[in-house]
Amino acid sequence: MKSQINLKTLLFAVVALFYSGMIFAAEVPGRISGTISDKKTGETLIGVSVKIAGTTKGIATNVEGKFSLIGINPGTYTLEISYVGYATKRITGVEVKPGNVTPLNIILEESSDIRLNEVVVTASYKQESVNSLYAQQKNSGAITDGVSSELIKKSPDKNTSDVLKRVSGATIQDNKFVIVRGLSDRYNTAMLDNATLPSTEPNRKAFSFDIVPSGLVDNLVISKTATPDLPGDFTGGAVQIRTKDIPDNNFITVGAGVGYNTVSTFKDFQSGPRNTLNYFGFDNNSKSLSNNFPSRNQIVNGLTAVQNQAAIQSLPRDWNIYNHNALPSQNYQLTIGRVKDFDNGNKKLGAIVSLTYRNAQNTNANLERSFYDYKYTDNQYKFSTSLGALANFAYSFGNSKITFKNIYNKSFDDQFLYRSGVLRQNDEIRYYAFDLLEKSLFKSTIEGIHKVGDNNKLNWSLAYSNVLNNQPDQRKIGYQRNIASYQADPSTGFSANVTSPGKENARLFSRMNENNYSAGINYSTLVTMFSKSALLKFGLSSQYRDRDFSARFITLVLPVSTPDLNEIRLRPIETLFGEDLIERNVYQLNDIANLTDNYTANAFTNAAYAMLDNKIGEKLRVLWGVRAEQFSLNLTTPDPMQKAIEQHYLDILPSANFTYSLTARSNLRASYYRSLARPEFRELAPFIYYDFELLASQTGNPDLKRALIDNMDLRYEIYPSAGQILSVSAFYKNFNNAIEAYIDDANSLPNISYFNSEKANVYGLEFEIRKSLDFIAASNFLKNTTLYTNVSLVKSEVKNPNNPLLIEKNRPMVGQAPYVINGGLQHAFLQDKLTFNALYNRVGRRIFKAAGQLFPSMWEAPRNVIDLQLSLKVLRNKGEVKFNAGDILNEDNVLYWDKDNSKSYTGGADETISRYKSGSNYSLSFSYTF
Repeated sequence: MKSQINLKTLLFAVVALFYSGMIFAAEVPGRISGTISDKKTGETLIGVSVKIAGTTKGIATNVEGKFSLIGINPGTYTLEISYVGYATKRITGVEVKPGNVTPLNIILEESSDIRLNEVVVTASYKQESVNSLYAQQKNSGAITDGVSSELIKKSPDKNTSDVLKRVSGATIQDNKFVIVRGLSDRYNTAMLDNATLPSTEPNRKAFSFDIVPSGLVDNLVISKTATPDLPGDFTGGAVQIRTKDIPDNNFITVGAGVGYNTVSTFKDFQSGPRNTLNYFGFDNNSKSLSNNFPSRNQIVNGLTAVQNQAAIQSLPRDWNIYNHNALPSQNYQLTIGRVKDFDNGNKKLGAIVSLTYRNAQNTNANLERSFYDYKYTDNQYKFSTSLGALANFAYSFGNSKITFKNIYNKSFDDQFLYRSGVLRQNDEIRYYAFDLLEKSLFKSTIEGIHKVGDNNKLNWSLAYSNVLNNQPDQRKIGYQRNIASYQADPSTGFSANVTSPGKENARLFSRMNENNYSAGINYSTLVTMFSKSALLKFGLSSQYRDRDFSARFITLVLPVSTPDLNEIRLRPIETLFGEDLIERNVYQLNDIANLTDNYTANAFTNAAYAMLDNKIGEKLRVLWGVRAEQFSLNLTTPDPMQKAIEQHYLDILPSANFTYSLTARSNLRASYYRSLARPEFRELAPFIYYDFELLASQTGNPDLKRALIDNMDLRYEIYPSAGQILSVSAFYKNFNNAIEAYIDDANSLPNISYFNSEKANVYGLEFEIRKSLDFIAASNFLKNTTLYTNVSLVKSEVKNPNNPLLIEKNRPMVGQAPYVINGGLQHAFLQDKLTFNALYNRVGRRIFKAAGQLFPSMWEAPRNVIDLQLSLKVLRNKGEVKFNAGDILNEDNVLYWDKDNSKSYTGGADETISRYKSGSNYSLSFSYTF
């Protein structure tokens, strides 16, 4: 009986607690947050009064034009928005739900008549949301394309490089480098939170966009035309990434995912030695040179037998090849957002901290590689770990806001390659390469925004970034046997090529460390022109880059006088450098690096600009001005015979963007701007690097000049409904001294270097459509189905340098594709709880490297890529399950020579340089927000 009473009491308590929880939840207040901006210019408005009608509860927008009404009981309200010089607006039907944020962006229209201040414009919540989205789409002063965080959430994209594939005119190369309007990565620039990002690569000018997780992106915009406040060194596009700072409410989001690759997962996976730290993106320094390892001069001057043996023994000596099964890819993410309101929401302190982890084990199996006198088959195994961290803090108070944003990414790519094949039709080869590349990026930015007086705004920023590339102990060793000898005597084995030093059979230890310091200040004020308000803006900025690069090529040479020379050379790779041989001291340590393999470089860029954004009449908007950039570069090597490389330029870069509002839903845009492209440190440095994958060396050209480019654009855009667009664009670019990579193949070993093309022109068309299908028939199904596509058609003409030895005089630009197609279909079911997304991408053939003296240009063949995603919101919309299918067609990745000049890859008629399948990717992930 007593137990029954206790059970009843317990049940009563649980029910009471449940209902009290429901009552408590119903009483949890919510908030209304948003941004207020000018309808015609898109400029955010500071100090706008936002008030709940019939109450005294209200707030003013901050220095970014944002507001947040806090502590509002659940219910439906009417807001009143007023601002001097603008018509007052009343917005009805604003619903606040318990514990939730109601987003509301508002546009205000400037009064042309003082009496309009007495007029109250009324709109519903839904109407205002639609009107605001229209204004965001139309109000950019330049030609831009972008992706919001909401669209990113609905795509299968895990990082920023995946997101960029969806932007009109943008494509991704090597899954991480952006190409805009057919122009290679060196003609584009990247900015993160208003600070220019450095190149993450040691051998090219490029930023690896795969290191920024998509979930941390607030918005991403590609500016395709320049304005004076943007850096002048872009021609294709300026990719601007803005990360999140002050969240609307407190949250904790956790996520986990697992993936399967059809070529790699659960298949054989080979590698060199591995330790537990590798799974966390770090190494235990076992692959680095010891601190007491002999210097280059000591080795060149000669070591004693004891010193020689001790130095070799200090090198990593595990040459074993380990066999595993490739594990599924995995990724995890933790994001915490916190916001604290003070002074009834007039002051805010916010923070977002995020940690991400990714690990993948991928194989490129049976990769065909053919070039002139060799025909090889490669099997590549790549173990990749990536760690990312973001910590953003912001404090908004009155008419000021201070942000402190930090991002860190560490990538660990450990690759093993096994190669077999035929060289010059005479010899069989076996080749092994162990290659670890550790890359890290740290960036920290402090930014302030302040309202000064009634109509003035001041913003400033200080930024520091560090890029580190460490390549410890890249080990390469080749074996060879004569085919005729093997046919005569089947017992003939493969002999290791260890009797002479060479960069193909060597151990590379390289390290690149680059520090970037930048600062900028901008001031804007409202002035009157042609009886209308205009925005005058000017500013100053500086950036200083300092790079230190070092490389050592260490080889172990077996003297030809060694008594058992042939027996040693026949040893398998696991025992070729065995302990018994080291104890006998049979190998001679060599350092074959040149003095030019090390270099230090710095570059100092100072810029000043002035611009004006004004209206002429009611429909024409002009954003115009000029930017001046002063640039100095210095690069030196320890080689006294190599003259220091110096460059000094002062460039004046004018720009003008015209926007004519044909109707309330359409714009006609035109622009002109001058931009430039400066040689990257690596493109100038005389350092020679052997790329065992390309079977070619790479070196810089100290005589490279900077390129100047004149750009013209024309665009017509229509906005049928909010969030939808139809546009057509035309562009033309004229290059003077375009910088391009080419194949210097005059010697037996091809060398990839750089030159300035004498003349180059690029012109093209872009088409973009984003439209729901309810125009076909009035139905909810079609209304919730959106079709989007963007197509770029590009043609380029390049005149090569006046060198009679080059076999091609005219050609397309390196990296430029004649067409790019992106398409997609999206449908939302069950009130947006279930979303389906299908995406398609195809890039036309493009030159990988330009022709040299013996061989024509290398082409990259087009391939079709289809991605699918199914997303389901669960657990009261706090959880989300995503199924992604990437590259489901798994078409070949091909580099080839167009031997029959058919302008397409025809297999047998062309000569294949490389071909492989990277595999289809299938993944399942779950995230939950507390």
